[in-house]
Amino acid sequence: MRALRAPTAFDGERFLEGGATVLVEGDRIAGVEGYGFQVPDGVEVTTYDGTLLPGLVDAHVHLVADGVPGSLEAAPTLSDHDLAAMVSRTLAQHAAAGVTTVRDLGDTRYVTLGFRDALAPGVPRVVAAGPPFTTENGHCHYLGGVAEGPVAIRAAVAERVERGVDVIKVMASGGMLTPGSDQLGVQFSAPDIALITLLGHEAGLPVVAHTHSVRGAWHALEAGVDGLEHFTCLTDDGMVTSAELLDALAATGVVVDQTTGWNRDLIDIDRMPAPLRMLTEKLGLLPDAMVLARADQARRIREHGVEIVVGTDAGISPPKTHGDTTWRAVVELAAAVPLEEALARATSYAASVVGVAAVTGRLHAGLDADLLVVDGDVRADASSLSRPVAVLVRGAEPLPHSP
Repeated sequence: MRALRAPTAFDGERFLEGGATVLVEGDRIAGVEGYGFQVPDGVEVTTYDGTLLPGLVDAHVHLVADGVPGSLEAAPTLSDHDLAAMVSRTLAQHAAAGVTTVRDLGDTRYVTLGFRDALAPGVPRVVAAGPPFTTENGHCHYLGGVAEGPVAIRAAVAERVERGVDVIKVMASGGMLTPGSDQLGVQFSAPDIALITLLGHEAGLPVVAHTHSVRGAWHALEAGVDGLEHFTCLTDDGMVTSAELLDALAATGVVVDQTTGWNRDLIDIDRMPAPLRMLTEKLGLLPDAMVLARADQARRIREHGVEIVVGTDAGISPPKTHGDTTWRAVVELAAAVPLEEALARATSYAASVVGVAAVTGRLHAGLDADLLVVDGDVRADASSLSRPVAVLVRGAEPLPHSP
């Protein structure tokens, strides 16, 4: 047994008065006690000056890409060995940053399921969707998830069920990285997206939809999906999030993942993929303006009673590197909602959304020892999350990784 002690502690839902001592036995949390708890003889105690909290949960990543321009598009061309090496490396980057669970919402060849099943020591837990559903030449069609019409859709859902995916991802609108796709429109017909959702639910799987456009958000909502990813709410007039749409989301319990967390220092408009650059210029969605717009959107989402989960879209571009984006997304959300709530949306609540609340997301006896200690008091400076000093994934320290 070992113990980790810190004067500031967040248990996944609230800050613990006076800090905490967390006891770890093997891969599990054996107990959560006060900072001054008298640890039994023979137990190794490590005392930190910073903040102790559950490992972070990122509800939207792409492990088959590493942020290098074109890496997502190139993923299907990699050998099985190189593809597995990519996933190993990106998972290690998450672990080093204190992200102990990720939900992958778009791979190729179902590669992430093997990592989910392996549960290797020190490697983040994976919740996997496999290739996302898309249309012919639609967003991310190159990942292998094209299926249109009842026959193809039924076969594609059956394949995912047989493979054992945890969630179904459907591209309800075009995307920023796929030339020719319509970011302001919809991809699937209403009957097709409704069928994907129905079949997913019949198989006991949640269904989440990629939605950059307002039209895509309504399309997915009417189909009965469980979550909206990105929720950029784009129209010809820019980003428009109506009260009507927010009220409809609140009434149905659909969860929104804004996929924030951009590293603005790495944004180079001139090097953006053509679809994203053209849309940015057309709608005036410059990085600083978008961050402010997202914060305002988050406040309105909360005011209307809609649930938010923290996810990042890590891996898709240089400003969205694995691990580094998750803490940034929490900090951005904390500018719009109370800090405790923002932290919960990346720990206990995120664990619930991605289906692993029974094993992680809180400092609680019996749960997996997924722990993060950061340098500093996050209550005074949320960006302390960027300075991990200790990480445990199921009780094991992460392996060193290549940048």
